[in-house]
Amino acid sequence: MQEISKGANVSLTALSEDAGAVVVSLGWTSATGEGDADVSVLLLDENGKIRGENDFYFYNHPAAADGSVQLLGKTPTSNGDEDRISVDLTAVPEDVARIVVAASRYDGARFGDLDDLRMTVADRSGEPLVGYSIEDAGVETAFVFGELYRRGEEWKFRAVGQGYETGLAGLATDFGIEVLEDGEPATEPEAAEVATAAVPAPPEEGDATAATGPEAATAATTAVTAPASATVPAQTRGRAPRTTKKKVTLPKVAKKSLAENDSWRTARLFPVPSLKSDKEREVRATSVLLSVMAEVPELGRRLTAGFGAPAGRMQTFTEVPLPHGDTPRRPDGVIRVERAGKLWTALVETKTHGNPLKGEQVQQYMDIAARRGYEAVITLSNDVALDGSPVVDVKIDGRRKHKVSLWHLSWAEVAHQAQMLIRHEGVGNAAHAWLLQELLEYLQHENSGCHGFQNMGPAWVPVRKGIEDETISPDDERAVDVVESWERLIRQVCLRLGGELGQKALPVQRTRRDSDPRARRVAAAGALCADGRLSAELRVDGTSSVIAVTADLRTGKVRTSVDIPAPEGSYPLAMVKRLLRALAEAPADLHVQSLVEGGNGPRGTLERLRPEPGDLLPKDGAAPTGFRLSLIKGMGSTRGNTESGFIRGVDAAVDRFHHGVVAHLGAVEARGGRRG
Repeated sequence: MQEISKGANVSLTALSEDAGAVVVSLGWTSATGEGDADVSVLLLDENGKIRGENDFYFYNHPAAADGSVQLLGKTPTSNGDEDRISVDLTAVPEDVARIVVAASRYDGARFGDLDDLRMTVADRSGEPLVGYSIEDAGVETAFVFGELYRRGEEWKFRAVGQGYETGLAGLATDFGIEVLEDGEPATEPEAAEVATAAVPAPPEEGDATAATGPEAATAATTAVTAPASATVPAQTRGRAPRTTKKKVTLPKVAKKSLAENDSWRTARLFPVPSLKSDKEREVRATSVLLSVMAEVPELGRRLTAGFGAPAGRMQTFTEVPLPHGDTPRRPDGVIRVERAGKLWTALVETKTHGNPLKGEQVQQYMDIAARRGYEAVITLSNDVALDGSPVVDVKIDGRRKHKVSLWHLSWAEVAHQAQMLIRHEGVGNAAHAWLLQELLEYLQHENSGCHGFQNMGPAWVPVRKGIEDETISPDDERAVDVVESWERLIRQVCLRLGGELGQKALPVQRTRRDSDPRARRVAAAGALCADGRLSAELRVDGTSSVIAVTADLRTGKVRTSVDIPAPEGSYPLAMVKRLLRALAEAPADLHVQSLVEGGNGPRGTLERLRPEPGDLLPKDGAAPTGFRLSLIKGMGSTRGNTESGFIRGVDAAVDRFHHGVVAHLGAVEARGGRRG
């Protein structure tokens, strides 16, 4: 990868023969783990201005209709987060001269508070081409990281590094976007275009629930996809976005059943009770997923864009015989995408029910793909990849001119993307929404074998026993394996929680981006052997709360907790009462502890503190600096081939804590201000 400095430029064509589509990545870390920013992309004409309403892409308008730009969202790395953007340069309209990649912070946060600000550009195969690090960020609240621009028939990349103290509004104004100041009314046509996402249509009279099936999707919610004018509010976050196109989502609650009793089973498009063997599960799961990907463009594009696939006509196939020596090989599936007469092809290898991928088999598919000029091999299993890396090791023959990329998808990621589309973001029509609902029902059925990460691995039982009887050594390699499985579990918990909430949920990493993941896991393994605890932190996008999750293997308990700052300028007793009012619907067994300068203050359960809020105040009169809210739950201990009790216990603990506690803290956090 070529490193360049601010102001320098380089030809992408000169760096790779496969630069017709690229993946742009923006990354950063922060000392507190709470640093975040919103990525945006602007398409500009020769005059350096947007051409019209659909040239500005951000979190509420994440994709171009022609597939040229798609925001792929955040990906956790070993030391922070990375926001990725897919840009199909062959699909960019001819009158677009520049593609500007920027990011902005909110609530007064500055880029100077972040570390390791960096932009990289990779080609279609995922090979990094060029990187640029920003080292002079200060008070800026918005930053243009870099830009892709045309020079004749080729595309080049320029490292820009230009900051704005005026945030997204200042950046947008420079590129021809009209900014509405807070409180400024929209014009009548503009006001008519404003639509709030996920507002369900009212049910029929006397029916408190919504309908199901393809015909019922017409009564679904409205989701936003694109701004209808080139106008951005001065504070975009939290305001109702504009939309030119309605999209269909399905309501969460099914209409009241017409069945006589619970023994009547709803007819399903993809039935699973008859599946008897792992082979049957793999064949059925592959066919179900690939057929829905081909039929629902939003899902197909979302699952393949990050792997370098262009936006185009997709067809999928199963059990395709391909020559390989004396014996043909049959990959579980093949994905082909056609655009402008060119084909992008990926082989798919599927595993279900916790079965591991076989390195030798994947290697054969990599060799076949290289010989036939295919672009990628995609593995799909219940395992969760970390740092965007494959879960099996293969050898790449450097002598081959044609490069093949190896990618991995988890069934949990597939379910997450389906849920995001049908519950929060919407798809093009009612039939597509119903198809996604049927896919989700299939994936979540206990007999499908597509339940996501469900086994802590062969090291789990001996490590847990060694911790219980205090015989495990700090340098035991099996403890490192358990730490890595724990990271996969937390990543899956984030996927499930994010899909339900319609927001990104990501693990928090408090180490520098350039630190060694192996060294970090070895250190965590040493701590595990010493105190018997696995720890992690996660955060939901748009909130300042960092949820800490600790699994104590010696006591068999999972603790979930969050620290919130005390509101400034409030009397201690008044702030305690306000906190308890906000937690009126929280579980009675919630532990609340006051935090004071240099230590911890009094604590008690919510049940005990509600009648006596003053018990939470320090006896010496010190004012609390914040509060720690914690729930403690027993965790399962079974292993086996099905989803273990431990994994279920951690997932259930995070779910209960977020919905029972964190969801009620908005008003308290707003008064207390952002932490850090």
